[in-house]
Amino acid sequence: WPVAGNNRCIRLCIAVACGSLIGSEIFGVPAVIDPDGYRPNVGIILMRADGMVFWARRISRDGWQFPQGGMNTDETPIEAMYRELEEETGLLSHHVEVLGATPGWLRYRLPRRSIRSATKPVCIGQKQVWFLLKLNVEDSAVRLDGTDSPEFDTFRWVDFWYPGENVVNFKREVYIKALHLLSPKARSLAGEDRIPSQVGDDLMRKLRQNDNRPPFKGRTLKGGAVLG
Repeated sequence: WPVAGNNRCIRLCIAVACGSLIGSEIFGVPAVIDPDGYRPNVGIILMRADGMVFWARRISRDGWQFPQGGMNTDETPIEAMYRELEEETGLLSHHVEVLGATPGWLRYRLPRRSIRSATKPVCIGQKQVWFLLKLNVEDSAVRLDGTDSPEFDTFRWVDFWYPGENVVNFKREVYIKALHLLSPKARSLAGEDRIPSQVGDDLMRKLRQNDNRPPFKGRTLKGGAVLG
């Protein structure tokens, strides 16, 4: 699939077949876990016209990341994206423009300490569709305290490629791949000077070099999932 750049392509890219999904709850919210142990999830790259992207600190923690969140059982990816956007940033659909979406799922595995083995079915990670959004209002419209349980306590704007090198390690591969896939759409708006393709190519090259590491060894779960 091509990276989405218009409404028709976006609908194609977000109509991702979930396959067989198992019902569950995460913090009381209806959720789905696929047979391999991954929860469907959406990620949001919110960008200004100058190519700077929204980078936020998780509340009461030192970790910084993009907005993201799990899909509920009755949601499509784009519906989940708009819900998460409002919950985590206070922005509404008319505040942004969807520039593109990644073609299919990007997966990451949770660290062992974050896997709730006592919860059935076991969720070992996230599979994500990533959206690139252009902010069409002043950043003063961002509200991090719009819910009773805010995700972030502060935010800043950073260079487009910065998150790929600075997010927590277990999410780094997915961040780099999402940024790289969506960078042509971002570059068409902000320009090569703001979003240099060479930086993205270098990050992808490092990922390919890491693919030569010894194979991961873990415990195989029912359905073929691997628990680290």
